[in-house]
Amino acid sequence: MHSMTLAEIARGLADKKFSSEELTKTLLARITQLDPQLNSFISLTEDLALQQAKAADARRANGENGALLGAPIAHKDLFCTQGIRTSCGSKMLDNFKAPYDATVVAKLAAAGTVTLGKTNMDEFAMGSGNESSYYGPAKNPWNLERVPGGSSGGSAAAVAARLLPAATGTDTGGSIRQPAALTNLTGLKPTYGRVSRWGMIAYASSLDQGGPLARTAEDCAILLQGMAGFDPNDSTSIDEPVPNYSASLNGSLQGLRIGVPKEYFGAGLDPRIAELIHDSVKALEKLGAVIKQISLPNMQHAIPAYYVIAPAEASSNLSRFDGVRFGYRCENPLNLSDLYKRSRGEGFGSEVQRRIMVGAYALSAGYYDAYYLKAQKIRRLIKNDFMAAFNEVDIILGPTTPNPAWKIGDKSSDPVAAYLEDVYTITANLAGLPGLSMPAGFVDGLPVGVQLLAPYFQEGRLLNVAHQYQLNTDWHTRTPTGF
Repeated sequence: MHSMTLAEIARGLADKKFSSEELTKTLLARITQLDPQLNSFISLTEDLALQQAKAADARRANGENGALLGAPIAHKDLFCTQGIRTSCGSKMLDNFKAPYDATVVAKLAAAGTVTLGKTNMDEFAMGSGNESSYYGPAKNPWNLERVPGGSSGGSAAAVAARLLPAATGTDTGGSIRQPAALTNLTGLKPTYGRVSRWGMIAYASSLDQGGPLARTAEDCAILLQGMAGFDPNDSTSIDEPVPNYSASLNGSLQGLRIGVPKEYFGAGLDPRIAELIHDSVKALEKLGAVIKQISLPNMQHAIPAYYVIAPAEASSNLSRFDGVRFGYRCENPLNLSDLYKRSRGEGFGSEVQRRIMVGAYALSAGYYDAYYLKAQKIRRLIKNDFMAAFNEVDIILGPTTPNPAWKIGDKSSDPVAAYLEDVYTITANLAGLPGLSMPAGFVDGLPVGVQLLAPYFQEGRLLNVAHQYQLNTDWHTRTPTGF
């Protein structure tokens, strides 16, 4: 049962081949047996899972038949879950039990999903390798010495190792798409505002977006259907009708215009990955797509702009963690100032502290105009580049990451080297566009992803292209040895 996709589980439950309770018990046993190798979970929620599975079976017995009814998933550990630890991968929130459910959690629970647990992540979603977690790094099931990507690395590792069929993630600069690429999964970052951020603990509010991680585009369509929609609790949520994503999967790609930016194939890209990307272009051409070279001239400025804007927002968002209201508090503070300093110094890890300091500096008097304002202007130029490109093409295609997964610890002493792994993904967050990564092959036994970007609210188009590609390739069916 552990090897089934979400779509196969839905069919199996509908045909009464097994119950949600049987499936849940099987997967919980598998997690207990295999996760010590991966460290992909921070918390397991066995009691809640069995309770939800029994409830789902009862609903099916009464005639309900939703695609997610009885489907086991896990949530990245920054989605608030009522009464369950929501740690954000940080010592700061190690003792925090959320008093309410995030909108994503509540919507998926209402659809009948079964929550198996909360997955490991970079601390406060700040990282590209899942190495900054207070609970230790998650490991890539394709090679346990390598990172699974970040910050949604726990979700990616768990799904790739067949511990569960799908999981939620969040993407601030590529944190769904990059781990999907490094673990041979399909990962989708929706349009900014498509999925509610209410109850999703913030890193950078204008960039964060929740989305699905699964093995196939078909599964991502099913999970996104349950996650998406307007939320009056979230001021950045957009009141736009949610289409039937599964219904658009089988459309023809005949005449689809795919743009390949020349800037994607510079010196920083592993030439073996470049070759696999060109192979995927040829495969889509055979399906009827028309390929065109395009330009995104301001892409070169994306990393410096992102690493000013995101830390600036983080420094503001994380000011609430002060040792007073909730979370970690230092012992025996001498006074209020000592309480603040020691609680934050002891509760936050080094990467979080680094980004808070960078952000506070960029927002400080005398530097706001020089750094933050300039970064926001570059952000607008990047968006304009995309708008111009989408006047010529329907989809933009390129690599998801410049390299395959690196060894755990290799980039720990050089944060900038890790930041450069986000070079292809962060532009979609700066512009608010939807993006998807899908499996495209292997380099030295390690998975490689191809990234697709589309105009606003065209998630269905991304899923359609990925599904048609996956009907004609088998990369997404490969399983890591031992799992």
